[in-house]
Amino acid sequence: MTRRSCAIYATGIVCAHLLIVGIALVVAQVFQTMIHSRLKKEITLTEKSQMFESWKNPPPPVYMEYYFFNVTNSEVFLAGGKAAVKQIGPYTYREYRPRENVTFLENGTKLYALNPKTFVFVPEKSAGDPEVDIIRTVNIPFVAIMNELNSYSFILRTLVSIYMNSLGIEMFMSRTVHEVLWGFKDPLLSKVHSMKPDVDEYFGLMWKKNGTHEGEFVFHTGEENYMDYGKIDTWNGLREMSWWSSNRSNMINGTDGAVFHPLINRNELLYIFAADLCRSIHLAYVKDVEVKGIQAYRFAPPNDVLMSPKENPTNAGFCVPAGDCLGTGLLKVSVCREGAPIVVSFPHFYQADPMYINAIDGLSPNKEEHETYLDLQPTTGVPIRACKRAQLNIILKRVQGFPKTKYITETIFPIMFVNETATIDDDSASQMRTLLLIVTLVSNFPLLIVGLGIILLLVLVVLFCRNRQKKTVKDDTAYTQVSDKPDEPSETPASQPMRNGSYIAMSPVEAQKC
Repeated sequence: MTRRSCAIYATGIVCAHLLIVGIALVVAQVFQTMIHSRLKKEITLTEKSQMFESWKNPPPPVYMEYYFFNVTNSEVFLAGGKAAVKQIGPYTYREYRPRENVTFLENGTKLYALNPKTFVFVPEKSAGDPEVDIIRTVNIPFVAIMNELNSYSFILRTLVSIYMNSLGIEMFMSRTVHEVLWGFKDPLLSKVHSMKPDVDEYFGLMWKKNGTHEGEFVFHTGEENYMDYGKIDTWNGLREMSWWSSNRSNMINGTDGAVFHPLINRNELLYIFAADLCRSIHLAYVKDVEVKGIQAYRFAPPNDVLMSPKENPTNAGFCVPAGDCLGTGLLKVSVCREGAPIVVSFPHFYQADPMYINAIDGLSPNKEEHETYLDLQPTTGVPIRACKRAQLNIILKRVQGFPKTKYITETIFPIMFVNETATIDDDSASQMRTLLLIVTLVSNFPLLIVGLGIILLLVLVVLFCRNRQKKTVKDDTAYTQVSDKPDEPSETPASQPMRNGSYIAMSPVEAQKC
């Protein structure tokens, strides 16, 4: 057997083995299963102090952009006309949110943590100076007192109204952005504080929220089930709330939005518990996106999250008292936040009933600027970009005994909205791309084996064809015997010598003379 034949046989044997093994691995999905198992076990096998380091101190910077609705015609509104507002901002703050007091519980299956938040003003990302810029907005302490007295007698409401007029307190106030956001000593609350010390005499939308946390959380680590990774077990010791009017609405579902389980698919709903909204919300897949070279799935709250109970009966539990419901796009959170009748929506009443948008001049909702979404890397479940957008509103309506409300039309009045954004930093993005490349190569290793087998198959075909071709050429040019018969005398010229045996079929050529 020649070397060429050996090479052909060897190539064929290797090719057959590669194809058989590769196809078997592809069909059995051995490497994909191995990678998935590794991702699932990573939660339990990796040293926990390293695994939770980025969770404890998130590297991506988080920015809070505050936009305010400056009221331009408060007198017209009080006289019964339509209010007009003008958006100003953003006033941007860097948010620092480390996890503190991290403690593993129940053999590492659960994790206790606090999440204090600190805000630092970022002037280069802001539209103005919050300590200088003045806005005109609803006097929320005034509305809170008026709303609290709504259940009292008409005479008491009238007396309080007269007293408030004597102090020069109006339904609208003019304050700096810093005061409205971070707090000021309110004259009306100061009077109430003197009679009821438990009432704080300071008011601000973010009063006492700089450097504080939203409660005590206990999370699942995913050691028992990777699908539970990051899910909230208890919040402030509660597994369910009691503010809403149905068991389903009171459920604490999902994570806090910082982490999700690995191996996310497009068909599932992701749940987030938002402590500032006092409820859980779900996100649905929207589309595939790319962030800094990383492929991700975009999830966003679907329309049914804040849909009216008439259109989505499951939301009836968020009507408190039962049956007292607002329209599509609104959520009344005053049930869990004592005081003013606060309502939450998406900015500019995005996805809300058009009647709320048309009630105020100056609103223009659009998806690009006002949608809340979360971009997740599906293999790891890590958020790589997030935009959480929410608007704070207050219900203004007529209250008997308060003449200042005599002519106003009941309105869901916008105060401000916040755009909380975070995007993975460049170093983390580079590490993520490297990790995903390794995962991709390992997952597709069986395909590489099949591909190599196909290449060797092509080489085998080429070698086989060339070998056949050379054999054919050799057969065509080989020496052939003219006759096998024994020599017989023949009539030949006497001058030519006799030839013994067979001879090659070539015509004799006379010798050339010199």
